Amino acid sequence: MSIRDPIEDLAHLRHEFGEHGGVNMSIEASSTFTVIDPKTMPDLFQGRAGPDKGCYLYGRHFNPTVYNLGRQMAALDGTEAAYCTASGMGAISGVILCLCNAGDEIVASNAVYGGTYALLHDFLPAKSGIKTTFVDITDLDAVEAAITGRTRLVFTESVSNPTLRLANMPRLAEIAQAKGVPLCVDNTFSPLILRPAALGADIVVHSITKFISGASDIIAGAVCGSESFIGELMDLHTGPLMLLGPTMDPHVASQVSMRIPHLPLRMVAHGERAFAICERLVGIGVNVNYPGLSRHPDHELFNELRCPDFGYGGVFTIDVGEEDKANDLMNHLQNEQRFGYLAVSLGYFDTLMSCSGSSTSSEMSEEGKDEAGISPGLVRVSIGYTGTLEQRWDQLFAALEATGLVKATSRRRTA
Repeated sequence: MSIRDPIEDLAHLRHEFGEHGGVNMSIEASSTFTVIDPKTMPDLFQGRAGPDKGCYLYGRHFNPTVYNLGRQMAALDGTEAAYCTASGMGAISGVILCLCNAGDEIVASNAVYGGTYALLHDFLPAKSGIKTTFVDITDLDAVEAAITGRTRLVFTESVSNPTLRLANMPRLAEIAQAKGVPLCVDNTFSPLILRPAALGADIVVHSITKFISGASDIIAGAVCGSESFIGELMDLHTGPLMLLGPTMDPHVASQVSMRIPHLPLRMVAHGERAFAICERLVGIGVNVNYPGLSRHPDHELFNELRCPDFGYGGVFTIDVGEEDKANDLMNHLQNEQRFGYLAVSLGYFDTLMSCSGSSTSSEMSEEGKDEAGISPGLVRVSIGYTGTLEQRWDQLFAALEATGLVKATSRRRTA
């Protein structure tokens, strides 16, 4: 697998022109679309005509601008097709409701985004009878043992939120395939760095809101997979994206389309800053977790699976043990040092930080957080690339010192 594959694929798509010959694709803002021949209308409703033949029906079904962004996302992930949704949760929900019926089961990682956990653990069993068995996704024997005759999906994040454990996607794909079950991977934390479809995943989902957008100004998602699966999602009779309506607005699609060409530069910048800071944190004895560090439990596997030109990602964690200490640290970082913002989400060009156990993982029980390895004092840091490395390091060190997590003498060890 060449790391240039996604870049070459995207560059090829950029050679398409807008409606009037513009270098950027046009925005098609229509909610409904005309047909020239009346006989085309029943063909659209019966699935005999569609975007692949230049025919559009209604904006909740397909829109030309959103359809084009889907082709960009498919190129990014190396899949046959993709379609974009109004949110990352819309993408995940659509996949599950397309594959699972009442009484079916899912096997999922026990360390996932809190919203995903709530969907799987609380919402789906109550509303549809779809149940989930949560397992340590790094324990391949446990994953295999959890799959039953009622399992319809294995779901994991490529890099777990917030514990940053790496899913062994090639082995998980082998296990799922042997059981006749599709593997779906949420690749929100590592676009370009990891390509789950090339590693065996059947379906890839993204919260575009994060790194792919990069500006924390839109909510968006995507599902990438085979042409037949995307067709099922958009089916006029049973397609969950078509019928439930979490499809993307064309103006949002146009904004995202303009940002994808810059994604490689941004991912490199995030990764370089994260790696440099984490190495320094190790040097002063801070309990930091980052896949780029040799002491990370999945470091060697990450090196095997990643596209090396894009680093190890822009997210790391600092575990200070207790929630009060985490809040004290973040207070100093935001309000005293201006290191970043105390806010959920990630992938912004400035730094965002949160105490996962009391925020983005708060939907989980205390027992569930313990099983997933989420301590009360775990601070998730999505590092930005504004300011210089030395400016941001000075701010971070000052906050660590002010909260008693390091001593001033430690600084000499990072020089």
